[in-house]
Amino acid sequence: MSIPIACQEQLLPGTSLSQKFALAAALGYQGIELRGRGDLAFAGRLPELRRARAEGVVMPTVCVEMDHFIGDFDPARSRDAVANLRSQLSVIAELGGVGAMTPAAWGMFSRRLPPFEPPRPPGGDRQVLVDALGVLGEHARAEGVVLFLEPLNRYEDHMVNRLDEAVTLCAAVGLPSVRVVADTFHMNIEEDDVHGALRAAAPYLGHVQVSDSNRCQPGAGHLDWPALLRTLREIGYPGWLALECRLRGDPVRALQQAAIVLRHAQPRQAAA
Repeated sequence: MSIPIACQEQLLPGTSLSQKFALAAALGYQGIELRGRGDLAFAGRLPELRRARAEGVVMPTVCVEMDHFIGDFDPARSRDAVANLRSQLSVIAELGGVGAMTPAAWGMFSRRLPPFEPPRPPGGDRQVLVDALGVLGEHARAEGVVLFLEPLNRYEDHMVNRLDEAVTLCAAVGLPSVRVVADTFHMNIEEDDVHGALRAAAPYLGHVQVSDSNRCQPGAGHLDWPALLRTLREIGYPGWLALECRLRGDPVRALQQAAIVLRHAQPRQAAA
């Protein structure tokens, strides 16, 4: 079977999730990846989301969209991020989805930019993340869904940049409900060997977000999509591909191009 493809909701024209899903399906997508804002806004969308599910919209995942995350230096902001993710996990479970994802942080600190040394030592970073992932992992397990940790590139986060770093944290938590997200754009920057990194992370790999080398839609950059999809097939990747990118050119044509690239890049199974 082919790996199913989802498109993030903000990329799709339309005034309702049903309209967006109809367009997505016509372009070759099988689902919509939702965005979860802060202040429990995602739970506030439940009437809309329930209606969309009743109308047949497939919503496998939600990606947190906030200005603070579980690894925040401020303990109160970290706790708030955990509270929002707990809520998002419950909502996505009600929708019959797979899980919710978060980075350790985004835009909070980079060792590549002044002042270069963060205010919290690496051991403190690790403890904050393990504690938050443990709480969220237990909640995800109770809800029957998964919490996904996404590594970001070195300019967007200083704590978790590569798949192996995310795997180490997941292993420390020790729950099957905590898994890793592979984002092809961030991997293009951080991984010495993208295919080797995917193979090494395979037991923990639960979700894949896709964009090309320039953060635009697949096909607009120089990533080798057939090779990437072949590696995912070889490791038995069980999840979705979710389009998270900027769109170059006409949005609908760009979304169609991405779906064609991802569909044609997937290796065909040999006939029985």
